[in-house]
Amino acid sequence: MKTGFTIARRGKCLAGLGACAGVLLATGAAFGQDPAQRQDASNAGILEVTPDPDVVARDLVAAMTPKERLQLLQSSMPILVPVNQRPDDMIIAAGYVPGIPRLGLPALRMTDASMGVANLNNLRKDQGATALPSTLAIAASWDVGLAERAGAMIGSEARAKGFNVMLAGGVNLGRDARNGRNFEYFGEDPLLSGMMAGHSVKGVQSAGVISTVKHFALNDQETGRSVVSVNMDEAVMRESDLLAFEIAIGIGDPGAIMCAYNRVNAIYTCENEFLLNRVLRDDWGFEGWVMSDWGSVHSTEALMKGLDQQSGKQIDPKPYFGSLLETAIGEGRIPQQAADRAAHRIVRTMVKHGVIDNPAVPGGEIDFEAHAKVAQEAAESGIVLLKNENDILPIAASAKRIAVIGPNADAGVMSGGGSSQVAPVGGAGRELPSPLEGIARQMIPSIVFMPSSPLEAMRAALPSAEIVHLDGVDVAKATQLARNVDLVVMMPERWEAETVDAADLSLGNGQDELIAAVAEANPATVVVLQTGNPVTMPWLEKVPAVLQAWYSGQRGGTAIANVLTGAVNPSGHLPMTFPADESQLPLAKIPGSDAPPLTSEERAVYGLMAGMKPFEMTYPEGADVGYRWFEKTGAEPLFPFGHGLSYTSFAYDGLAVVDGETLVVSFAITNSGQRAGSDVAQVYARVGDVKRLVGWRRVTLSPGETKRVDVTADPRLMARFDVAAQKWVLDGGRYEIEVGTSSRDTALDGEAAMTARSWKP
Repeated sequence: MKTGFTIARRGKCLAGLGACAGVLLATGAAFGQDPAQRQDASNAGILEVTPDPDVVARDLVAAMTPKERLQLLQSSMPILVPVNQRPDDMIIAAGYVPGIPRLGLPALRMTDASMGVANLNNLRKDQGATALPSTLAIAASWDVGLAERAGAMIGSEARAKGFNVMLAGGVNLGRDARNGRNFEYFGEDPLLSGMMAGHSVKGVQSAGVISTVKHFALNDQETGRSVVSVNMDEAVMRESDLLAFEIAIGIGDPGAIMCAYNRVNAIYTCENEFLLNRVLRDDWGFEGWVMSDWGSVHSTEALMKGLDQQSGKQIDPKPYFGSLLETAIGEGRIPQQAADRAAHRIVRTMVKHGVIDNPAVPGGEIDFEAHAKVAQEAAESGIVLLKNENDILPIAASAKRIAVIGPNADAGVMSGGGSSQVAPVGGAGRELPSPLEGIARQMIPSIVFMPSSPLEAMRAALPSAEIVHLDGVDVAKATQLARNVDLVVMMPERWEAETVDAADLSLGNGQDELIAAVAEANPATVVVLQTGNPVTMPWLEKVPAVLQAWYSGQRGGTAIANVLTGAVNPSGHLPMTFPADESQLPLAKIPGSDAPPLTSEERAVYGLMAGMKPFEMTYPEGADVGYRWFEKTGAEPLFPFGHGLSYTSFAYDGLAVVDGETLVVSFAITNSGQRAGSDVAQVYARVGDVKRLVGWRRVTLSPGETKRVDVTADPRLMARFDVAAQKWVLDGGRYEIEVGTSSRDTALDGEAAMTARSWKP
């Protein structure tokens, strides 16, 4: 392993670098030398240091002054640093930690992520970044390889722009379809969320950039996120939200974990010893560092309880990991070794992931054309065909006059708002004023549309058709146009954003009424939804086809046109259940939506990010999130978890089950239609009174082709967590097994006889 610096060890220096700081970088005995060179160095009296991240980090931390160690434990938000105080290597982005040049440590430069190298409010005037579709759209592909490639793409762009930390890997479960940040996450199921997030993180880090996994944990709503206490039993946490994180961390091996704003069982997550030490480090063996979310630190003592780094220190009420920590160490209230341990974790991670060895330098070349193709593939793979009566899609060549009705279909595709906002290559297609108020509006002043017009893409794909656009503001004009065309493509949209949850699941702004009126005027009406969440569809029976396009990214317009015209066969499957109405949700309204606001004195205590008085909440569904809740209650969703149609058809047969200690389900899938296409075969096991997704396979087949696939179940999804024993327990006995295309559509069923066993997390 190459480290990017050299360490000489002679005589007394063998014990470490505490007394040897002056000889750092003094010799040519680099870890990256070939064996002959290393032998020469050894013969010269210089002993090679074992290239172990812990050893290297120990020596580097020992060589630091106490002040240098402490400077690693807090990051600044660059935009809040006065211009005349900004170091030359600071980039306007999420966070900055100064480097230590004399020891070869580069600065940590952090960027928000998820859907690309974020550039909130376009404060950094550069060439833009490739905007991926929303994370929920990527989850809808159920393609872990695609998630990894997309992660590698955004990681490479981050590196080329000089960043070495991406705040990616959002794993919070979609417990409530009104959560304004669901578009950044991977859905409602812990297995799907964990696997997709883990592979995304793995991709980011393959580019030599550290990735986080966030927001740890139970940050499943935006309303009151800084003050709410989510009260939940340990077993329930372990079998739902924590399991998603456990799976993601196991696959992705992230360099850092970002703790959340909220409290869990009355304790803030960023000083929650149960979460950060017992679960994350003791049970899961996490060796990276824990950083706070921006503005989520509440005490200096958090250092003793598992937090290593205060992020965006200017946003917190006090410099908890700055002067206050220095004082606490000086007075003996916090031991120096606690700060040294945190510094060690940070440096160890930098060594392990190569950010010292091969530092990111701004100005790297980016192949935006190749990256746009990745974004387009992700969008096309995640678009879900929800309904297609009488095969109205793909659009027939006989459709000579088509109306496209949607307020922004001429300009681009919608994106979600907040810290994940990407300033796209080519600039925004359109920007509209944000409807938010107060601090939230300062953070998110506009709604950004990616520069990929569905209207123009459809015109390019259907050159022989006359395609007319209308914004739909005037319902009378829209219905009049609808009567005089062969086909109508409606493109409604609903904006979601960080800091705010939706009041309900409607499209809003009169769009539901507009769709109903247009469909009444012309039954050949196709609806393409651009939303960051499930929505209700009171007009569903009036339209023959519905596509869920999510927020589709840099080339979303092209992706939508390709699916509409059949150039691409839709293959997405829902990562969240679509309720028929709000009454089917576990909670009638978002908890805290009626909580009183903070006074100015209280805001000084709770922080800039807190907007209301503290409150508590529980989730009635417990571990049975999403489709499991619907099964328990008997409610019939609008569209079930896992649902997705194709322009071809698939047949399943030949179920075989290997049981015992590990469940392996085998079956054959045949493309029984006339087009090549991809299907997502899902395997569910009934555990108690609900079934759980235990595995899946995404398969691409030519017409008439058959493939036999094996799916090995993740045993944690069939087990329960025994809190007293602190073990996963798989009860022996018979389990019902179902294979199908959604949580409600079963093609094959059987049984498995499982052997009882237990294991530590």
